[in-house]
Order: sequence, then C-alpha cells, then structure tokens
Amino acid sequence: MQDSCPVTQIALPRGGGRPLRRFLCIQLTMLIRLGYDIEFKITQPVAIVAMLLVHPSRSADLREPDELHIEPKVNSETYLDRFGNRCTRFLAPQGQVRLHNSTLIADAGDPDPVNYYAKQTPVEDLPSENLIYLMNSRYCEVDRLSHVATDLFANTAPGWGRVQAIVNWVYSKVQFGYSYARSTKTALDVFTERNGVCRDFQHLAITFCRCMNIPARYATGYLGDIRISLPPSPMDFSAWFEVYLDGRWWTFDARHNMPRVGRVLMGVGRDAADVAITTSFGYAELTRFTVISDEVVESAATP
Repeated sequence: MQDSCPVTQIALPRGGGRPLRRFLCIQLTMLIRLGYDIEFKITQPVAIVAMLLVHPSRSADLREPDELHIEPKVNSETYLDRFGNRCTRFLAPQGQVRLHNSTLIADAGDPDPVNYYAKQTPVEDLPSENLIYLMNSRYCEVDRLSHVATDLFANTAPGWGRVQAIVNWVYSKVQFGYSYARSTKTALDVFTERNGVCRDFQHLAITFCRCMNIPARYATGYLGDIRISLPPSPMDFSAWFEVYLDGRWWTFDARHNMPRVGRVLMGVGRDAADVAITTSFGYAELTRFTVISDEVVESAATP
C-alpha cells in the first residue's frame, strides 16, 4: 500500500487581518491501532449486516489490512451501500459468533479542522445529492422542531457561526449519561428530556442544522481518548456529525464540543439508522463488546 501525504493546515497572519490559510502537504503522521472484538449468541441462523470497516475515504491511510474476521468461518459479501459505506453481509450460524479485527492507520495527528469564515450555501445552490440531508429522517424530525430552531437560532450569523451556536446550545442543555440510552430516542425526545448518549447529542444538533437549511449528516467511527485527559470510561465506537459549508463537509461534535485528534470514519448517513454497526434480521444476543483506538508510540531506533 502506498504511503499517503496527510494535509496539515497552517494559518499565517496577513497584515493584521484575517489569517491567510495555506495548505501544505507534509509528512507529519501518527499511527493509531484500531480494533474490536464482538460476540453474539445466536439461537437460530440469522442474516447480519455489519458496518465495521474503515470508510473508503480513509483507505489510503491504512498500514495493515482492514478485514472483518468471522468465527466460525462463513461465506460473506462486502459491498458499498447507497451512502458509500463499506458493509459486510453474512449468515450467522447457531451458537457463538465472533467478529474481530485489528488494523493500523496513519493520521495527520491534527485536531478537527476549523474555518470560522465558512459560508452557508443557499438551498437553491446546493448539490442535488445533499438535499437529502435537509429532510426528515428516522431520528431527526425536522418538521416538528423547525419553529424551535427558528426561535433559538434565527438571529445567529449564517454559516460556521450558526452551526457552532447550535453545538454550544446542545452541549450546554443536554446531560450525558449511558443510563439515558434507548434505541427509539429521537431528536424531539432529546429536546424534551434534555439527556442522552453521544448519538442523541448529534441527532438533536443535526435536526437543528437541517431546520436552518444547513445540510447535516450523521457520522460514526473510532474516537479514542488520544492526547486528551478525560475520566476513564469503556471504549466504544463514537458518533459525531458533519455539515456542508463552503463546498465541503466539516466535522462537528455536540457531545464533546471541541476539536479532537484521531477520528477515524467508518460510516455516514442520515442518522444512526443508516450506520448501525451491526444489523441482525432476527434475534442475536450481544455477549461481548470491546473496541480499541489507541495511538501507537514507536520506540526510537537503536543506533
């Protein structure tokens, strides 16, 4: 696999005004060990679709094969879904079924990029494929929260400032807690109850953005506690969201509300319903779930 050249953004001052942003291609990388070990108890054969592979947009950064290993060994098929995510489908046999993988990926080691001057694109000028990210979806009830969003954010500056105002509001008003999780919880529920887990924070922020005519999509992947200090908690796959401003997608995170290092995308979609890590078409009892996302610190070479 060929080495990629991660892009690092450097801001240079320009006459006391706005920073002049230049993009330099430099070899400044970190390595991240990714992996998972998931087991199910299957009472009778059941079809499963798994979204456990790194997103194609990060394929060039992989330094080891990224493969879903299934035990016992079964026939499987990998395909791209309508959002461009890599999925694997297979028939899980009765008994214990294990899904596991370990791979290595290179990363620029930079926090999520920030552009305070990114502008909002009028709806009539949006690419047609992005219009779906303005509409209602399973967990994002745009029609039921439009008046609320208008009351809260109509007076904010369009573009980056408006998205950040939405993220600030969700981050400050919603309480995080694993005990608040439930599979049926929607953005309206989060707004009403004011609590949830990471996906709930993102669903509410996504909905508010769509209400303000900003395309927003749900994202899921790895986000380890890399180069930050946080209270220890079990590692899990993480959720964030992306908005379309100034002709590209930008990362935001209403759960953490800060640029983070080491995000590795696995899937994007309208909301969590489109990017479930595993979907079983029948009953499958989860008996084990372990996720790894750690920076690899290489020791200095011996002279």
